[in-house]
Amino acid sequence: MKLIRNITLSLILSAVYVITSSMLTIEGHAQDMRLIVDGKDITELSTPIIQNGRTMVPIRFVTEEIGATVNWDPTNRTVEVIKGNQSVFLKIGSTLVGYNQGASYQVSDVAPLIVGDRTYVPLRLISNAFGIGIEWVNETRQVLVDSNKTSVKAPFHEVLITSLSPGQTIQGKTTVTFTFGERYKATLGDVRLLLVDRQTATGFVVGRSLGDTSSLTYVPSLEDNGNKVMVVALYDKYNKLIAADAVPVVISVTPNIVLEGLVNNETIQKTVVLRPNVNFIAEHITYELTNLGNGKVITVIEQDPFGSYTWTPTKSQEGHYSVKVMAYDAVGNIYHSAPYTISVQVDENLSLTGVTAGMTVNKPVTLLASRNFDVRETTYLIKDEKTGVETVLATLPYGGYRWFPGESFSGNKSLKVRVIDAGGVTRESDYIQVKVDGSPRLQLSGVGPNQVLTGETKLNVSSNVTMDKVNYILTNKSTGSTKIVGYDIPVTSEWTFKPTASDVGQVSLKAEGYYKGAKITSETIDFRIYLDKTFGPKAIIEKDKFLAFSSGMAKTSWNSTGMSAALQTAQAILETGWGQSVPQDKYSGKFSYNLFGIKGSATNGSVTSNTWEVYNGVTYRVDANFRAYNNVQESWNDHKSLLLNADRYAPFRDVMYQSSLGAWAIKRAGYATDPQYPIKLMKLIRQYNLKELDRVGI
Repeated sequence: MKLIRNITLSLILSAVYVITSSMLTIEGHAQDMRLIVDGKDITELSTPIIQNGRTMVPIRFVTEEIGATVNWDPTNRTVEVIKGNQSVFLKIGSTLVGYNQGASYQVSDVAPLIVGDRTYVPLRLISNAFGIGIEWVNETRQVLVDSNKTSVKAPFHEVLITSLSPGQTIQGKTTVTFTFGERYKATLGDVRLLLVDRQTATGFVVGRSLGDTSSLTYVPSLEDNGNKVMVVALYDKYNKLIAADAVPVVISVTPNIVLEGLVNNETIQKTVVLRPNVNFIAEHITYELTNLGNGKVITVIEQDPFGSYTWTPTKSQEGHYSVKVMAYDAVGNIYHSAPYTISVQVDENLSLTGVTAGMTVNKPVTLLASRNFDVRETTYLIKDEKTGVETVLATLPYGGYRWFPGESFSGNKSLKVRVIDAGGVTRESDYIQVKVDGSPRLQLSGVGPNQVLTGETKLNVSSNVTMDKVNYILTNKSTGSTKIVGYDIPVTSEWTFKPTASDVGQVSLKAEGYYKGAKITSETIDFRIYLDKTFGPKAIIEKDKFLAFSSGMAKTSWNSTGMSAALQTAQAILETGWGQSVPQDKYSGKFSYNLFGIKGSATNGSVTSNTWEVYNGVTYRVDANFRAYNNVQESWNDHKSLLLNADRYAPFRDVMYQSSLGAWAIKRAGYATDPQYPIKLMKLIRQYNLKELDRVGI
């Protein structure tokens, strides 16, 4: 008689048919199969079924026949079977299996399920739990369960965690190594490290790698502390679990933070780069530098916990310091590093900025003394290279000087700055040689190139020569007609230009004045006047519905991409103001469905909206094209495609499964210019408990 431990699907294809319960679909009942437990035929109590090629049996009937006790928790939908000092713990719908009060774990290839009012489990699971004999008798089509025989626990998958032992304590950053069978590689999509709760069989992805790998690194959060299960799980390209191994662990992280970049009692004479080394995922860190002499504290708040801070001390900051770094966890608890004691002794540094060697100065420049010490007087000087004569341009206590050189300064010159420091010592920078073109000029400000002017604006001019009045002249670019929109306006006064309906269209503006009988004209600035109705951002949905609206798309994306749904949702909230500010075309009102402010063109072309430029020191609005979509899902998918494919976001993709790590990584990749961007995202995630969107089961 041929004995086979596991019944394969091919043996019972003729007996398989599909039935549907109120909860799920079963591949089939094995109608002619008999279930014999310790010599007793219990088939009539409940027929075995086949699921994914596995023989599933009613756990209560089988285990009670071998003298075990079955405890069912209907609230948590868990089953615990106890026989002597052996036990098995199962959760309906989960493939995670716990043995002997959590002493060891496996991941089954079929989850326990309920058909009617009965719980079915893989037959091999009972064998593994209690070490009893299970045989398949092909001739009589009988499943024999014999509690008097023994068996060895057999794995469900060819995956083995090699670096962790059951019950091992993890106290910080840990590399988890593993092996898996060659047969999985053809269909492998990604490998994930999961940390799951032993009771709920749910948790979070704590490591991830695309394709073939033999190790993943786990950086714990303090909220991970406790008895957990570490799972290495292989998923195919369609996000389906194909194999896994599990090991019970104890996460016991005592927060530790070390400040790197300093040596105790060293003397700092120039720039120093400080870095935190934290053994847990901190939301942000703060550097604190305390002058032990005067008690003044330099505090640099809400910094990247995986980045650095560059400190260039000034002369006035000399002294003895105590320096430390503080890490903040997800709930605001603060953890301090040991302090370093250092001395700061720096040489005075003084240089002139605002011009560079060899440049031609033919428009206003702002001269500035770059220094690392306090001053009480600052003087900007110019020297004629031909005569050697040095002339004072300006003397002021401190700060910059706007210089618009006139005719008398034309030629090859050198510039420098002279200061008197707080102690009364005079110091000078090196000279910078420039060529000065002081030809009479007017500079116009108040409008900028390509600006779209939708209302009045204040115009003004500056000149490097003395003139009393100017005219502002507007030219229609289509007809070539011109008109004076400001006549005999004092050079020192602002002039309010109020465009009229006849001015609408593409225009240019310039200023004209007279110096020594000659006309002096400013640069001509081309822009557009538009006085009709404009459309601003528009809501995509009611504010109180946006969370459910966005999190639904985020969860779907999380399942297919592995990008934190919490992070995706927080980004959508932050960038649209809870869905109340989505761009539409400012001229036509065409709605963009663009939730993330991406410029360019997309599936529905583009919309015109505002962006900002600076010209002659004035910030103004210009038109820019932003991507338009046919629906919001296209916008969502396009944004994720950008993050998943652009080269600069490669470091983000390494940690995108975890919201805090991802928030800082996306900032480091240059996604947002707002230095508070990661902090704002994490605040939203914490305030609205968005992290639960990332919870997964096994």
